[in-house]
This record gives sequence, structure tokens and C-alpha cells, in this order.
Amino acid sequence: MMSSMRVGVQRLGLRMAATSQPQVVAMMASRHDTNSMTRRQVHVEKRLEELGVTLPKPAAPRANYNIVCRASGNMLYISGHLPFRVDDGTLMTGVVSDANIDEGYQAARLCGLGIISTLKEHLGDLDRVEQVVKIFGIVNSTTDFKSQHLVMDGCSDVIMEVFGKPVGYHARSAIGTNTLPLDMPVEVEAIVQIKPE
Repeated sequence: MMSSMRVGVQRLGLRMAATSQPQVVAMMASRHDTNSMTRRQVHVEKRLEELGVTLPKPAAPRANYNIVCRASGNMLYISGHLPFRVDDGTLMTGVVSDANIDEGYQAARLCGLGIISTLKEHLGDLDRVEQVVKIFGIVNSTTDFKSQHLVMDGCSDVIMEVFGKPVGYHARSAIGTNTLPLDMPVEVEAIVQIKPE
């Protein structure tokens, strides 16, 4: 069991883009800079441009389910998103451990970008997002890994960077598991409230 996990960890290191620890620390610290957006209106498309953020292609279902379901008129329930790389559309795979937590962070960030891309396709205008209500993340991790919450900061940070407070300031849960579909390291789903049309 543990040997297969070690193989998975090694595979993760080979198939994920390398990210230096200083870069990750800078990204994790950048979430504190979003406080400056608290008191001004955030035009999301402009903010994406300012940040130099490129969104991945909108997600498509991988089985018999819908990517977005709308309930109670203004609540969107968004299915689990996978960490697809923006540059070539390939899927990050592998197991997260203490040795590659920075790569897990990057995977969660890609999931967050995927959720934003899905919202843009579904709504047309990202300014229609009233509130990112809840983020739920599942981290494919080794049995001794206890930092799933730090991995999920990758998703939370990019949501906050793009939407700012109070719109992007969400509730969140993060759990660990020993396997995920398609050998992906992270899967993230969301609940989002939108403005009336």
C-alpha cells in the first residue's frame, strides 16, 4: 500500500510542472493583498486582465452528470472540477504529500480557475456573481499528510484574487482521500449565489 503511494508521489513530481517554494510562499501571501478590494466594486473581467489570468477551457462532464445545476432561482451548484493545465489542457495527476505540497497548491488553483471559467460560460458576465458561498475540496493524499487545508488555499486564493471581498470570501471544507477519479490530486466543487437577471 505504502509503496504504491510512493510511486504515486514520484509520478506526481514527474508529471506536474515544478514550482519553487518561494513562488508558492508569494502566492499564498498574495491573498492578504485582496483586502484592498474590500471597499471598491470589483469588475471581474477587468480584474482578470489586471492579474494576467488566463482561464482554461470550460469543463465538460466526465460521466452522467451536469456541470452546473441551478436551484431556488439564484443558487448554482457546481460539480467537482479537475486541475487542467491552462497552457496545454492536460490533467495534473498523482498523490499529494509533504514533499510536493506546492504542486498540490497549484492543482487546487487550477481547479479554482476552472470553476471561474465554468461560471463565465454559464453566466456570460462574471459580475453576475453575487457571492461565492462555499468551496469543497478533496485532496488525493498520502495517509500521513495533514495539510489538506494548505493545498486548498490554492483554490481559495485565486477566488479571492479574482472576485475580492465580500464576493469571493467563502466558506470552505477540505478533506483527504487515498484515491480520486483519473488519478487527479485535487477535486473542487462550489456553491455560488448569482444576481437576478
